[in-house]
Amino acid sequence: MQKKNIYLSVTNDVVNDQRVIRIGRTLMKSGASVCIIGRYKGNPSGLEKLPFKVIQFRILFPSGPLFYACFNIRIFFYLLFRKVDILVANDLDTLLPNYLISRIKGKTLVYDSHEYFLGIPEIQNRKIVLWIWKRIEQWIFPHLNYVYTVSPSIAELYHRIYGVNVDVVRNFPVRWRPEAHPPRGVSDLPQGKKIIVLQGTGINIDRGAEEAVEAMNHLQDAVLWIIGGGDVVDLLKQNVADQELNDKIRFFPRMPYEELMGYTSVGHLGLSLDKDTNLNYRLSLPNKLFDYVQAGIPVLASNLQEVGPLVHYYGIGETIQSHDPVHIARKIDDMLQDEEKRKTWKKNLVSAAEELCWEKEEKRVMEIYERVGLEF
Repeated sequence: MQKKNIYLSVTNDVVNDQRVIRIGRTLMKSGASVCIIGRYKGNPSGLEKLPFKVIQFRILFPSGPLFYACFNIRIFFYLLFRKVDILVANDLDTLLPNYLISRIKGKTLVYDSHEYFLGIPEIQNRKIVLWIWKRIEQWIFPHLNYVYTVSPSIAELYHRIYGVNVDVVRNFPVRWRPEAHPPRGVSDLPQGKKIIVLQGTGINIDRGAEEAVEAMNHLQDAVLWIIGGGDVVDLLKQNVADQELNDKIRFFPRMPYEELMGYTSVGHLGLSLDKDTNLNYRLSLPNKLFDYVQAGIPVLASNLQEVGPLVHYYGIGETIQSHDPVHIARKIDDMLQDEEKRKTWKKNLVSAAEELCWEKEEKRVMEIYERVGLEF
């Protein structure tokens, strides 16, 4: 059987998109040739370890409409002159060029929706931008045969709007065993302090990060580690300086996943505080939630439609009732001090980690791509 050529497109830098990397590794198990197209943000550590080809486009414009226009044009012309069997568009911002190529070449298109793109807060008050993305989705989505997304609620929403059956592939990480991965690169651990972790590649508006910072005014014997990047990180740093919290809060840049988990696994509590201010956050299942599970640290999370029931079902932490910083601080303090509950959470985290991992979730991926025509 001739080897299939699969091209995945994403607007992120590939190394920091763990979902795309996991999907790429799974697709390689079919014997296919896999190439991932992403954006150039330098050559980060870990790129050379990826087992598939990576193409990084340099775009003059770092963000905004001109970035997306240029990136989509680059994707289109790159794919136009390649031998392609299966195209995988990751999110709405890569769907248009992949759809056009699939129609021109008569090839299979798969759509991986990482979030409910039309519900993200960054475009809600930008009417023209929102209108453009909505028109693209409304034009293409009804014609898609293979679609999967990150949560049942988003899948149900798409089905209700477009009448298209949407599969669910959740953002579970590869099984991580803290006892088998001693923390590397972690230094200067705070003596006598409990470590609270807030991580993510999208620490953006309405993610609860500002309230987490303010909550540290009301906590003793604890430090907050903010690990990753996003739109509000610079604002958070300014808030820390203004509130004189430099001795309580540390910032770490984006880092390779193995290094990130080294930091996370020494934490005592993980925060996932997204707000119910938009449809995307309301229906989401944040990546960091499952990273905390694999790292074996209890979770304090927002009581969102998907998140709250999961936290309570597995018994891996608690949820907040509001984003008032005093309330958040009180919940954090209670969770750090209650040793009996911590023992229960730790026990439950072990069993949850065995279930909420990529080794089990990738079976869904294989089933989807077997329908596409791959053999595993």
